[in-house]
Amino acid sequence: MVSAVFYIFYAGVTNTFNKTLWIALLLMGLEIIALLLNKWICPFTTLAKKYTDDYEKNNFDIYLPAWLAGNNKSFFSILFTFGFILVVFNFIKN
Repeated sequence: MVSAVFYIFYAGVTNTFNKTLWIALLLMGLEIIALLLNKWICPFTTLAKKYTDDYEKNNFDIYLPAWLAGNNKSFFSILFTFGFILVVFNFIKN
């Protein structure tokens, strides 16, 4: 998902429209739907909590540094939103 967010941002900045962009947008759309249906909590987090006692750490279920894992929704939401706005703007402009 991090790759999809970065690619959407990259595509927005470079005005790139290709199959990879549409796949990344589809993946992010599915991710957003999954989060909305699960009260803004990743379904895999709920699953992972069953298999560890270490779930108090921000990065117990994700391979990111703890400082980023604690803020990943904010950071990646901003990056995705900015990239998505650029993609839409460039799509309309072209």
